Amino acid sequence: MSRKVLSVLLATAMTASLLVGCGGSAAAPAADAAPAATEEAAPAADAATEEAAPAAADEATAGKKVGVAMPTKDLQRWNQDGSNMEEQLKAAGYEVDLQYASNDVQTQVSQIENMINGGCNVLVIASIDGESLGTVLETAKAAGIPVIAYDRLIMKTDAVSYYATFDNYMVGTKQGQYIIDTLDLNNAAGPFTMEVTGGDPGDNNAKFFYNGAMDLLKPFIDEGKIVVKSGQVDFEQVATASWATENAQSRMENILSTNYADGTDLDICLCSNDSTALGVENALAANYKGKYPIITGQDCDVANVKNMIDGKQSMSIFKDTRTLAAQVVKMVGQILKGETVDVNDTTTYDNGTGVIPSFLCEPVFADINNYKEILLDSGYYTEADLQ
Repeated sequence: MSRKVLSVLLATAMTASLLVGCGGSAAAPAADAAPAATEEAAPAADAATEEAAPAAADEATAGKKVGVAMPTKDLQRWNQDGSNMEEQLKAAGYEVDLQYASNDVQTQVSQIENMINGGCNVLVIASIDGESLGTVLETAKAAGIPVIAYDRLIMKTDAVSYYATFDNYMVGTKQGQYIIDTLDLNNAAGPFTMEVTGGDPGDNNAKFFYNGAMDLLKPFIDEGKIVVKSGQVDFEQVATASWATENAQSRMENILSTNYADGTDLDICLCSNDSTALGVENALAANYKGKYPIITGQDCDVANVKNMIDGKQSMSIFKDTRTLAAQVVKMVGQILKGETVDVNDTTTYDNGTGVIPSFLCEPVFADINNYKEILLDSGYYTEADLQ
């Protein structure tokens, strides 16, 4: 995959102010609806310009309204994304219309329609189904309202101006590399058994997560060092509708009863995120007596971090939503001030109408060895949260 990613050290991002974005900035004139994007940094402004910037920013953005459409409150991460976004946008002086759609596409469409009619100047949208917003976003485009796709790419519409997310392919590669390193697959004889639990097929990110991990692990499958006893390897076979814990649990229970009831050990559970990992962990607790497997995840949800501490999950990809929110707030300001909007990838994310200029933040993984540094020392969680 062709990718041009601006490397960002998460430790730096977490110790910086939450209003600092994921990367550098660049300034240049741009159109209201879709300001130009750049991957190059402009020369630093002189001291006088920097001193005048806050007042100019206030004047340019005063009274502006930002619509934030989140998919659901059912998953912990979207509650955090929404609250971080709202807090930082309000701190920057914007009026905010934050809505959650209960994982119902038509509800999200209606909420976005209301945001457009309610005078929002920019829309930030984490879609439920990436291919279901084309019609409503044509209305936004006609009204001259820029759209930032948040975390999930919105597909098959040219009304999307920018995309802000974490490096989704890297999420998968970090999960795959963790498995390779933990089992020393390059040197171990094997074979090792593995089952794969993917994400929602309506979420464009799910295939990036899957591909990132499988690009690393498939060579071991091809040589027989990793064996998938269920035979379910293709994304369509391993996908989990709505990322639902109960769906992942039900499927894993069937896999265990069919393939591992004879006492065969399951060595690896490649799970794309924490809600699916939780379903797999529930199924293992109820239906499996063998050696406990490596289990991957993503999002560092509280329940999963607790399971990590208890030895029931091996790792989880940490994507600091404060960092992503800060970057989006920065992009919103650049759009409203007619500045060039920061991006660091202009090749990877084609939504079917062309490549969407994107800003990718870098994820890291947390496990039993570093979760205190990554999650507690950064202030993301407190000790009490994990009790």
